[in-house]
Amino acid sequence: MNITVYCGAHYGNDPAYAACARSLGAWIAASGYALVYGGGRVGLMGIVADAALAGGGKVYGVIPRFLVERETEHCGLTKLTVVETMAERKRIMLEQGDAYVALPGGSGTLEEISEVISLIRLSRLLKPCILFNACGFYDPLKLQLERMERDGFYKRNRFSVCFADSLEAMHSYLIGWYMQDICGVSAS
Repeated sequence: MNITVYCGAHYGNDPAYAACARSLGAWIAASGYALVYGGGRVGLMGIVADAALAGGGKVYGVIPRFLVERETEHCGLTKLTVVETMAERKRIMLEQGDAYVALPGGSGTLEEISEVISLIRLSRLLKPCILFNACGFYDPLKLQLERMERDGFYKRNRFSVCFADSLEAMHSYLIGWYMQDICGVSAS
């Protein structure tokens, strides 16, 4: 399984964000999954990739050429794909993913995971989407989605987004999602 991870190219102000990125990368490798991510060597991106690599996992990066020119690409990946635009990067990361996870990040992370949420809502993407809610980072987004639903602008479907506070919760959601929606077996 390829886990596409969206996250910040910065570390953030709370060391817990780096710890979550490190644990996610290690978990991906230990689970026998592969990481698909933005190809950077800095911030949470670099941490999650380094942890997956250190655990013996495969790591596939997708990075636009203008970021390579800034020398921010990770040079030790299983495979690094250089593209011309951010739109190409997003498309490839979507296509390669079997599940999507957002760690804390900035406007780019929010934009990328919002597209995944929209595609899931429109039933154009039938794969699990998890917001790793490190230190409650995504609580405001969860509240906003609830408000959108309450006010009639968003309707959950059976492929709705999961807000996970731990790796255990994320793992349980993935197993349950695939048991129920791929195999046709109830996850309960």
